[in-house]
Amino acid sequence: MFLIQKQILKGRGFPGAQPRWGALENVESVQFMPRARGGCDSGFGKEAAKKLDAMGFKVLATVLDLDSPGALELRACCSPHLRLLQMDLTKPGDISRALEFTKAHTTSTGLWGLVNNAGLNDIVADAELSPLATFRSCMEVNFFGTLQLTKGLLPLLRRSRGRIVTLGSPAGDMPYPCLGAYGTSKAAVVLLMDTFNCELLPWGVKVSVIQPGCFKTESVKNVSNWERRKRLLLSSLPQELLQAYGEDYIEHAHGQFLHSLSLALPDLSPVVDAIIDALLAAQPQSRYYPGRGVGLMYFIHYYLPEGLRRRFLQAFFISPCLPSALRPGKPGSTPTQNATQVPDPNPGPSPTVAQ
Repeated sequence: MFLIQKQILKGRGFPGAQPRWGALENVESVQFMPRARGGCDSGFGKEAAKKLDAMGFKVLATVLDLDSPGALELRACCSPHLRLLQMDLTKPGDISRALEFTKAHTTSTGLWGLVNNAGLNDIVADAELSPLATFRSCMEVNFFGTLQLTKGLLPLLRRSRGRIVTLGSPAGDMPYPCLGAYGTSKAAVVLLMDTFNCELLPWGVKVSVIQPGCFKTESVKNVSNWERRKRLLLSSLPQELLQAYGEDYIEHAHGQFLHSLSLALPDLSPVVDAIIDALLAAQPQSRYYPGRGVGLMYFIHYYLPEGLRRRFLQAFFISPCLPSALRPGKPGSTPTQNATQVPDPNPGPSPTVAQ
């Protein structure tokens, strides 16, 4: 959480002059860990925590590992007002402990804001090729963990007429190829936040969703992790599926995904600035779209025909080749008009690991 000092409250649209706490929760590291769960020890959460601390806030930042490099960096560069708390979003006990800690430390000051930055994605593959367990793990972190934490803090946020800020993804609004498990979980949490936005309006609580483009966070840089996950997928696929799609189909999608990550933006400040604005602005936006090309993506998604939208996403992200069973000469092959034999080798940036 972060404690908002009186001098910061002035001119920032905050009711009253009492200091308030705010909870900052981030799951950036989940995207490159075998069973990742969460912490402000990397990516947007770490940078936001550092900036809020520098602005005079008191921040309680949850981390998956108190001894991780990111957690050690926060201890070294931030003031004593920043507190670190270990929490795993897949463990209800950890969430309950974080809620009790928050309530105990905000009795006299109140809670101003919560930032949910959960974003687990550990596979890039067609929905049929993605294990059911992957869908469950994405929902557990990206939706159910966020739901439990947010519901637990709502009494404090209602009392302070505070803020809820949640990191979504364009993959939750658009059918990005090979991001079925991640995209559906993000779609669920964004709809949940829209529901909270309506229901909490009478209480004065403002809810914002940030839909960032692709930024060069730690998980984006960790190419070896994505290679390992691809090998794990290939080794675990049922033989029938592997024969129907072909190993080269998976290799091709993986190569285009890595190329899109190479185009990620190195400067994380647009997302951090959006988080700060959503917390401090007198009238925060309900949606923020930081990142190059995100506005164009949404324009195409909402205003162009379905066929053009699909082709744009394929050119922008992953343009799949024909599955092995559909290629000419294969028994029972029936290639579709929209399938691509030789995909564009230069897809655009991915939203997969921006959160």
